Amino acid sequence: MTFEHPMWLPDRALSFLTGLPVHVAAGDEPLLDTVRREAERAGAVLVDDPIPAGGLTVVPADAAAGLGPEGFELSSAGERTTVSYGGAHGALYGWFQVLRDLARGVRHDAPARFEPAQRLRVLDHWDNIAVHPVMGQVERGYSGGSIFYADGALRDDLSRVERYARLLASIGINAVTVNNVNVGRREARLLSDDLGTVERLAAVFRPWGIRVHLSIDFAAPLNLGDLDTSDPLDGRVAQWWADATTRVCTRIPDFGGYLVKADSEGQPGPHAYGRDHADGANMLARALAPHGAVVRWRAFVYNHRQDWRDRSTDRARAAYDTFVPLDGRFDDNVVLQVKYGPLDFQTREPLSPVIPAMAQTNVALELQVTQEYTGQQRHAVYLAPQWSEILGFRPFGEDRPALAELVRGGIAAVANVGDDGFWTGHPLAQANLYGYGRLAWDPTLDPSALLDEWIALTFGDDAAVAAGIHAILDDSWRTYESYTAPLGVGFMVTPGSHYGPAVDGYEYSPWGTYHFADRDGIGVDRTVATGTGYAGQYPEPWASRFESVDTVPDEVLLFFHHVPYTHRLHSGRTVIQHIYDTHFAGAARAAGMAAEWDALRGRVDDDVWMPAAERFAEQVRSATEWRDQVNTYFWRTSGIADERGRTIY
Repeated sequence: MTFEHPMWLPDRALSFLTGLPVHVAAGDEPLLDTVRREAERAGAVLVDDPIPAGGLTVVPADAAAGLGPEGFELSSAGERTTVSYGGAHGALYGWFQVLRDLARGVRHDAPARFEPAQRLRVLDHWDNIAVHPVMGQVERGYSGGSIFYADGALRDDLSRVERYARLLASIGINAVTVNNVNVGRREARLLSDDLGTVERLAAVFRPWGIRVHLSIDFAAPLNLGDLDTSDPLDGRVAQWWADATTRVCTRIPDFGGYLVKADSEGQPGPHAYGRDHADGANMLARALAPHGAVVRWRAFVYNHRQDWRDRSTDRARAAYDTFVPLDGRFDDNVVLQVKYGPLDFQTREPLSPVIPAMAQTNVALELQVTQEYTGQQRHAVYLAPQWSEILGFRPFGEDRPALAELVRGGIAAVANVGDDGFWTGHPLAQANLYGYGRLAWDPTLDPSALLDEWIALTFGDDAAVAAGIHAILDDSWRTYESYTAPLGVGFMVTPGSHYGPAVDGYEYSPWGTYHFADRDGIGVDRTVATGTGYAGQYPEPWASRFESVDTVPDEVLLFFHHVPYTHRLHSGRTVIQHIYDTHFAGAARAAGMAAEWDALRGRVDDDVWMPAAERFAEQVRSATEWRDQVNTYFWRTSGIADERGRTIY
């Protein structure tokens, strides 16, 4: 690779500080040293005492301010801007906030306070050390190989990982998982023989305030050949994990913890021994507790060997049925990591009911920055509006707390980064990584404003470029939704690759059934009255709203109800006409996005413009294919013509 895009931290973004005096409080904290190095990189003039009258000052806050270790305040007086920090992490985050403010011309004449809403803000890398024959080097990765590993080992040169750590620190990420949650035998050795790999990565991330986490094989005591069992209630197993964890934390004192996928899609877990998930999670938590680390236990469990003829088995119910009876049994350093929806990172799902139900458990929300089901970084799809809707959802009613206030264990997301020149495949997919970090820090931020923030940092102050990219991305998530699966139906993607349309792709598979379309109607009956009962897993008022076909929101109608094609939505259109209209409109909008990008040629550097143009051409082709296959399928199934007389093949 000869080209590497700087993402949202080009040298231009630092130029505002060139020549300015910068004073950083004395102290030997490594993160303060990082701030000093950043000032030198920007061409600022580091000044000791006395504090200069102008420029930038980074100093500890008064204890009365009550700032947490990652918090900071910004204020401006005359020509001087002051970052007052609660801890060294806050100094680092304050530095990068100053860069964002300078890029947008923001000034804080009154003190502005910044504190992270979540204590844990993590990116999970699904990277394999060696290239897996099915999953590749990065499972669900669309940006090339791993930035950590190459040729079956840790890369010798980790300078790119250091640049990545800097980018993550600039958006407030404070933890990274360095291997695939589907742990193979090669990756399991990161806990033992290959621990030096994790140690080296931790040393790279540490100066940027980022703690390393490790995905582990729950059956490691058995699979690594040390014991004849991995039963979590066997004292030998508990001791094995205590010893292994002590070994890890001795070499990596700031080790963040373990990520576990257990009893899920073939991964081993406590059920093999008649134990439950609390038994398994707590055993690991007790090994980690003396070291100030956590275990993140994923709630992604379901029967992936079900009979498609069996309408009583509902994949959507599985996590709630499994984990809610265990609420209150998890140790304090267990974090239950729950996908935002009950299925699997779909373009549109209702919020997982597990999150509001687990009031006595530290729950983390799991998102997906990598675009597995949203165009795989071949389509320009800005996901921050989706995440903002999720974080702002109020499970107990409009006058009760938003989801972001109920999540106490943090926010995690599957990373979208690889070793290609743009880091994220599509140049515009960088906006998703940026938006995720900023929303993890403050879920109340406006996604549209974040988009402008990213554009200003990444592309500079060309108003035409800013307007064009904003117009392309701002509503792109809903555009993608409009030409893919309609009204809350899941999947409809090609099995295995998960790219491109296949209306019946998973409909008769053991992984679940998702639309039940026949000549009379479409949708899954998940009501309490006549269906799987899933709607009853929600608290009021949503249980009742989802239960009734009259009150369920249109966008998830088919997730909860099987209805005739002639059923009228709240919009006034019939279901079948909605399918036709949205798919025609979505494909047309995709073509419009490509045209808007074409108009920026000559204003955006060619090495950015050309690769993106190629991906826009693919998005237009794919959107057209989605339109034609979905519309044709439902025209043939329903026998109902498009009332507007358009050609449906």
